[in-house]
Amino acid sequence: MEEIFIRDDFIKLGQAIKLAGLVESGVEAKEVIQDGLVRVNGTVDTRRGRKLVQGDEVRFGKESFVVQKRN
Repeated sequence: MEEIFIRDDFIKLGQAIKLAGLVESGVEAKEVIQDGLVRVNGTVDTRRGRKLVQGDEVRFGKESFVVQKRN
């Protein structure tokens, strides 16, 4: 499983899937999230503003990543 690293306490879902390289743009992120194609900790979440924190796991298709906080 891939990891993305954040400096703050959270990152929004749309930003995270773009940072992870799963989509190319914010518009694409919005579409896949609203279409119910993204799972957070095993549950579909359609809120692109959902705050992800350290340890949250995100899956889109066959790709997945976990959020880690950089110290």
